[in-house]
Amino acid sequence: MAYGFIEVSGVCAAVDALDIMCKTSNVHLVTWERKMGGRLVTLVIEGEVSAVAQSVETAANNCIKKPVAKAVIANPHPEIVKIAKISAARMEKKNAQQKPRAKAAPKAQA
Repeated sequence: MAYGFIEVSGVCAAVDALDIMCKTSNVHLVTWERKMGGRLVTLVIEGEVSAVAQSVETAANNCIKKPVAKAVIANPHPEIVKIAKISAARMEKKNAQQKPRAKAAPKAQA
């Protein structure tokens, strides 16, 4: 198991990088962090070492913005896994707290 990290400027570039990584190899998103109001976005993916390495490199070379940083950690230390799980739990909690938006009533046609 390995973790891959890529940090890019902007949410749009992060979504692009994530799309590239997930389409390149068998990896999945663990969590993401937005810093400085979303100016910097860090994505954390997980998978086999070779898949993660290939995904991170492909995204770094093809993303709409050049990454600020990237890393692959093979066999991460338990403290790294703990940090990723804390971040993922925080992301899950935010998603659970968000209420679905009410749909506007359809307009009556005359």
